[in-house]
Amino acid sequence: MSLALLTDLYKLNMAAVYLRRGMLAPATFSLFVRQLPPGRGFLVAAGLEDCLEFLEEFQFSDADLDYLRREVGYPADTLAALRELRFRGDVWAVPEGRVVLAHEPLLEVTAPLPEAQLVETVLLNLVTFATVIATKAVRCRLAAAGRGLVDFALRRTQSTAAGLQVARLSTLAGFTATSNVEAGRRYGLPVAGTMAHSFVEAFGDEERAFAGFAAMFPAASTFLVDTYDTLTGVETAARVIRRLGMPATTGVRLDSRDLDSLSRAARDILDGPDWRRPASLPPAG
Repeated sequence: MSLALLTDLYKLNMAAVYLRRGMLAPATFSLFVRQLPPGRGFLVAAGLEDCLEFLEEFQFSDADLDYLRREVGYPADTLAALRELRFRGDVWAVPEGRVVLAHEPLLEVTAPLPEAQLVETVLLNLVTFATVIATKAVRCRLAAAGRGLVDFALRRTQSTAAGLQVARLSTLAGFTATSNVEAGRRYGLPVAGTMAHSFVEAFGDEERAFAGFAAMFPAASTFLVDTYDTLTGVETAARVIRRLGMPATTGVRLDSRDLDSLSRAARDILDGPDWRRPASLPPAG
């Protein structure tokens, strides 16, 4: 499917003028950030693969040209020039996953002026989104200090396509796995998952729910512990893990309330010798 119309109208209008006037000299467009916010000292370049795929396939289809004739009113000579248009320029870019600073170009395109003008919008979109996600993912990696991280973004991203992109870019940044099964299949990524509150509620009892899940997935279980009371759920998970002799990779998932304090309390419970809440911790409300 042609993506040539995936641009702003003013880009097409400028290109139409360039083509009619024979303004075909090379032009260079640089994509960079002038200033980063306080506390954000770097970006992580990403999106290059999608940019190159777009440029390689760039052309106007008959349906595109018919739309521009019918709805925008382009004359026959402009449509004929657009029909022959392909991207024939050069691309210079920072490899995906590299750190980039302010004023450092992430991507530069040099091409005949109409071509460079027409592809600008899509390249800006692809690089900006991918770089934002990759940079956020790397910041998560730095905060995790070597601990494993799993992407769980598909439920919240603004489209399914964005969900696939987030899974790929998170892995680029060093995430361990993704919950997105299609992303795992498409990109060859490890997949991982937990359970939902509805699963626990379907059993009517946390211990039965955890034991039932562990029976099906003994080597890859993560128990969602905050359906009712978070720390009670952690204690229940600990009992199931101990009783069934589950591997050290078995985990718990906290999904609500004060994740910082609850995660520390959960760690104390799981590390405790008797698998019960330390006396110094207040009951969870």
